[in-house]
Amino acid sequence: MAIAKLLLERAAQSGLLEPSQVDPLHQFLSEQAKDEPKFDFTHALYYLGGLIAIGALTLFMNLGWEEFGGWGILSISILYAAVGLLLTNKFRDAGRAIPAGICGAFVVALSPLAIYGFQQGMGWWPEDDVYRNYHRYIKFLWIYMELGTLAIGAIMVWRYRYPFLVMPIAVTLWYMSMDIAELIAGDIVNFREQAEITMWFGLAMTLFAFWVDLRSRKSLDYAFWLYLFGVMAFWGGMTSQDSDSELAKFIYFCVNLGLIGVGVVLVRKVFLVFGGIGACIYLGHLANEVFEDSWLFPIALTLIGVGVIYLGVLWQKNEQAITMAVRNYLPMQVRELLDERAI
Repeated sequence: MAIAKLLLERAAQSGLLEPSQVDPLHQFLSEQAKDEPKFDFTHALYYLGGLIAIGALTLFMNLGWEEFGGWGILSISILYAAVGLLLTNKFRDAGRAIPAGICGAFVVALSPLAIYGFQQGMGWWPEDDVYRNYHRYIKFLWIYMELGTLAIGAIMVWRYRYPFLVMPIAVTLWYMSMDIAELIAGDIVNFREQAEITMWFGLAMTLFAFWVDLRSRKSLDYAFWLYLFGVMAFWGGMTSQDSDSELAKFIYFCVNLGLIGVGVVLVRKVFLVFGGIGACIYLGHLANEVFEDSWLFPIALTLIGVGVIYLGVLWQKNEQAITMAVRNYLPMQVRELLDERAI
């Protein structure tokens, strides 16, 4: 975590540091944090360029490439991958972890296109489908492309150890959560069943992210993208399941409150964002349907909001004591994770 020089100067003014230690300490901390993703102009250019290159051969792929045929697509994909690997190694040797990870992710993102070209070249691909639909429609046809991408992604993560390499793996797992429903049940499965399968797949992916978080607690953050797409799949599948039962809707609200709680404990904003959106959806349901004509509901909701703020004040006053008391009951690995990820 980057620390502003102003904070170190204030620490020196408070007698916690010698004034002569401020500059060397700030330089040391800045050097340690140079490879951490952050919101500055340099990193914005890195990620913008990387996402444009990845998008060019994934989301924004057009039908023009179909003219090259299967073997042509495979050959071009291999050429692109070779350039991506060359840049990955070049940036790695120069000590630039962020662009190296982005170029490595570009190679992984090419995998579905290369596998598609190989299948088409071998005559195994149906003529009524094209690659660009991979990012648009749910179909069991994509499963081999997804499995191949996961295999190549695992090799790249094992070889280069850059957290951003997990991003295309997480996206692929998210895609699989939607495609696997049709693979299992075919045309029999309806939208609600697809949503349920996606929800459980997302939950499994989130638990896997937690396991990765525990394993990598002493190193870089490899779990971020797995958490993002795991929670997205879980929350999206859960939210897509409509019900006329007020009890089911209240349980949905409670699960979202649970997500907020997990986000606070694990210091993961993705849980807070989706949990907060889900809680607002439930409150909107109460306002628009259950208490549509009640003048007391806005007043009660306001009082609840003030009460939540007051709970926040109490929490801030007693956070350290409560946190220490709760952590005493947690396994040592989880305690170490929370210490490492704490802000």
